[in-house]
Amino acid sequence: MISADFSAVLPEVLLAIFAMAALLGAVWGGKDQMTSTLTWATAAVFLGVAAWIGLSGAGDAMAFGGAFADDAFARFAKVTVLLAAAGVLVMSQDYMERRGLARFEYPVLITLAVVGMMMMVSAGDLMSLYMGLELQSLSLYVVASLRRDSVKSTEAGLKYFVLGALSSGLLLYGASLTYGYTGTTLFSGILATIAEGHVSVGLLFGLVFLITGLAFKVSAVPFHMWTPDVYEGSPTPVTAFFATAPKVAAMALFARLVHDAFAGAVGEWSQVIALLSVLSMFVGAIAAIGQKNIKRLMAYSSIAHMGFALMGLAAGTQLGVQAMLTYMAIYVAMNIGTFAFILSMERDGVPVTDIAALNQFSRREPVKALAVLILMFSLAGVPPMLGFFAKYGVLRAALDAQMTLLALAGAVASVIGAFYYLRIVYFMYFGQEGEALDSRMPAPQWILLMASAAVMVFGVINVFGIEGAAAAAAEVLVR
Repeated sequence: MISADFSAVLPEVLLAIFAMAALLGAVWGGKDQMTSTLTWATAAVFLGVAAWIGLSGAGDAMAFGGAFADDAFARFAKVTVLLAAAGVLVMSQDYMERRGLARFEYPVLITLAVVGMMMMVSAGDLMSLYMGLELQSLSLYVVASLRRDSVKSTEAGLKYFVLGALSSGLLLYGASLTYGYTGTTLFSGILATIAEGHVSVGLLFGLVFLITGLAFKVSAVPFHMWTPDVYEGSPTPVTAFFATAPKVAAMALFARLVHDAFAGAVGEWSQVIALLSVLSMFVGAIAAIGQKNIKRLMAYSSIAHMGFALMGLAAGTQLGVQAMLTYMAIYVAMNIGTFAFILSMERDGVPVTDIAALNQFSRREPVKALAVLILMFSLAGVPPMLGFFAKYGVLRAALDAQMTLLALAGAVASVIGAFYYLRIVYFMYFGQEGEALDSRMPAPQWILLMASAAVMVFGVINVFGIEGAAAAAAEVLVR
């Protein structure tokens, strides 16, 4: 390993060293005493690494013989993942302590998962892709079942593990087929083979299996079956993490794979991703209508939103990748605020997940209700909230790529999906009077809720520079 290779992978190395040091320090220094400090320290490290990557990153480099990419695309995804992970840790600390779930393993596992995600978005080889994917997945299997005395949490972890193992097997089979028909695992080598016109049937089968494996990770229909049960059964802070950082990493890996390795077969993979997009948008939107549990509702909401993000990817253009990256950044901001509120839903200190519990919430908590209203409107894509511009971006990318039917399907699915978001608003402002929720909300959760709502309103001015960064990232990926 030369110095240039080490420099490219330095953020991942430092986070891995931090995770191991935190593990040893917590064991030797007293597990119960270290948990709170370790959680806050981990969040601070994430923010510091995000600032380092975002401010100091310049130029594009390939390390380890092309297996690891350090470019604008990877940096954009890494910063988004790190900020999402830091936000989830900050808002989950109080919840975990009060529920007896504040274990030192939690921030350590989150750190290892983030290292895996950072590896995923920088993958330039099928081997490094799988290494990052499995490091993330193995960490998430454990945190899903963190509440060991809960049958639902244990069930969530087991379902996630079994179906995750299935998706990994499919992805590995696709990787083996791809290697067999191209003679290389490097994305650049696969791209060169396709450029020579060698797109055999076996290679296309390999591509389909790779897409299937990644579709599991982004909860795309019909590979979404694990999502509602895992979201409902996992501790709510873990659900918030599942809904944000891993989705960004998986979607970025999806984009890197199809553009870096299979750019010469856009016509083939674009049709498959367009189908996944349509199915995800409609199944997510329609299935969410009947949900009464807000965590299951957010699971189907996530499925629908991944369908919209896949629409940008299906376009197969630079504009499409830019729209997808912008969409994911806005999606993370919306979900951080929404889950900050869900974490505070309690009655007599007991968590509440029934959306009917929000009846007349606006009378008792007008400021919080207004913030939630803004977030729901943004999730639904109601103008002039930032979520509207996220959906507009992917719809425009689809139209620009002559995918008119896909764009029309997205518009219809967005209208259907607006129902269950607006129903929450209806309960808060016009529902029947019922037993009130507790007014207690820890400061970190309140700050994140208000900040997220403010971003949805004031971000319409220039999206805080996200569009420019997304355009630069897309330009690197799609040449």
